[in-house]
Amino acid sequence: MRHRSRRAVNSIAAIFCLLWIFPVYWMVNTAFKPRPEVMTATPHFVPYHPTTSNFVNAVSQENFLLNLRNSVVVVALTVLASIVLGIFAAAALSRFRFPGRRAIMVVILAVQMLPGTALLIPMFVMFNHLDLLGTYAALVLAYVATVLPFSIWVMRGFFVAIPAEIEEAAQLDGATTWGVLTRVLFPLVAPGVISTGIFAFIAAWNDYLFAYTFMQDQSRYTLPVWLASFTNPHTGTDFGGQMAASVLFSVPVVVFFLIIQRNLVAGMSAGAVKG
Repeated sequence: MRHRSRRAVNSIAAIFCLLWIFPVYWMVNTAFKPRPEVMTATPHFVPYHPTTSNFVNAVSQENFLLNLRNSVVVVALTVLASIVLGIFAAAALSRFRFPGRRAIMVVILAVQMLPGTALLIPMFVMFNHLDLLGTYAALVLAYVATVLPFSIWVMRGFFVAIPAEIEEAAQLDGATTWGVLTRVLFPLVAPGVISTGIFAFIAAWNDYLFAYTFMQDQSRYTLPVWLASFTNPHTGTDFGGQMAASVLFSVPVVVFFLIIQRNLVAGMSAGAVKG
């Protein structure tokens, strides 16, 4: 009986895996098809005449390199700001006692539950008053605002898990508060830094709504908005080029995830349990 139930569970899991991976397979499959095969009424599950012209057309788009640079700049600044602010905020909330600390934690948890779209209009109005629309600062601030609650919550779990005796021993050796933070605590929360850094990277790299709303010039768009350039009201959508661009767009995320997947899973689990 137990063997049958396990087989049934494995079969259901396999079905869900196939359902999940099929869109990814179809994206890659379409990326290597010439346009006649893409537009045929009968779907081809394997390209009859595979081609790389879709990838060539994708990287030959007018603003590809410019939008790639925008994405790299915005993502780098977002990851750096999220890590730095998250570390210091988490250290303060876990290591120091001050009035309102619990209230701040409740607010952080509540903000983390808000969808990003709920912050879109308030941010747009605020950035418009500050004349930040169309600048990197607007996107970076928007992404940090959505990522920072998660960063603080996860890294606080790592700080809480560090025994207080380690700090006391460092202080007895003559280390200052800044020395304890930088030389003792920060190296011990490295898995949390990796976790929050990758989360910030994925959130900023994949975003379309904020980039399209806040950046008013095509030269300031990021790669998710660039993907929309394959749709033309006169010629329709270049599905082959769009799928090839989507493959290229997904490669950095997949590569980073494969490199640090163990640290990412361990960091998120430890932060969630120990926090």
